[in-house]
Amino acid sequence: MDASQTTDSPARDVHRDLPMASSMCWHCQSEVPGEYFCSRCVKVQPLSKELDYFTCLNLPRTLNLDDKALEETFYALSRTFHPDYFATKDESEQSISLGNTALLNAAYQTLKDPIRRVEYLIRLEAGSARTVQTSPPADLLNEILEIQEDIETLRSLSPEESSGQRQALHTKLRDDRGMLAERQARLEACLSEQCQRWDDLQADAGEDARIRAQKDEVLKDLRELLSHRTYIRNTVHDLAEIVG
Repeated sequence: MDASQTTDSPARDVHRDLPMASSMCWHCQSEVPGEYFCSRCVKVQPLSKELDYFTCLNLPRTLNLDDKALEETFYALSRTFHPDYFATKDESEQSISLGNTALLNAAYQTLKDPIRRVEYLIRLEAGSARTVQTSPPADLLNEILEIQEDIETLRSLSPEESSGQRQALHTKLRDDRGMLAERQARLEACLSEQCQRWDDLQADAGEDARIRAQKDEVLKDLRELLSHRTYIRNTVHDLAEIVG
């Protein structure tokens, strides 16, 4: 008998071929050929901890995702594994339900955010973005250092000091904020271009050495853009706090 016809989970018509933690049911040791529930004992099965988030949500490893498909798949799977539907089950099934739900939630929260999605792809393909130390271009670094010095100077001025000096610094920092906002917009456009370039390479049939080299170059560019984006966003945030 099909497990989807006997389980009391509401998502009876959901079927995905996601890898399970084991090819055998943890309860009755029957073969589990990619089903969420054992066809013999109807026990829920744990998803493989090795699942990447794209596979987990039945999506291609691309950076421009179909938001609707992402959401629909997430909610369908969430209904399948939601802990509320296993409240009367034994501790093992409850634990599996919680584990599967945690994996789905982590996948959804990561992939629905475009920046976290890029960071995650880099971790999958080329190591953690957070462990790669990249410096901004020299001109950007100099601009940011000068802005930070001006911010500290403005903060250090007492109310009794020259209002003219305070006003001059305030005006300069407001102009700097506009300049950085323009630079940030250009950076976001470059980031979008590189994301599309990655997707175009993913669409190529097969993956020879030439395609792999091009992908590695895109990943390098994405990593650098994310690093530069962080420098700019942090400085813009500091400017917003002091000049509004």
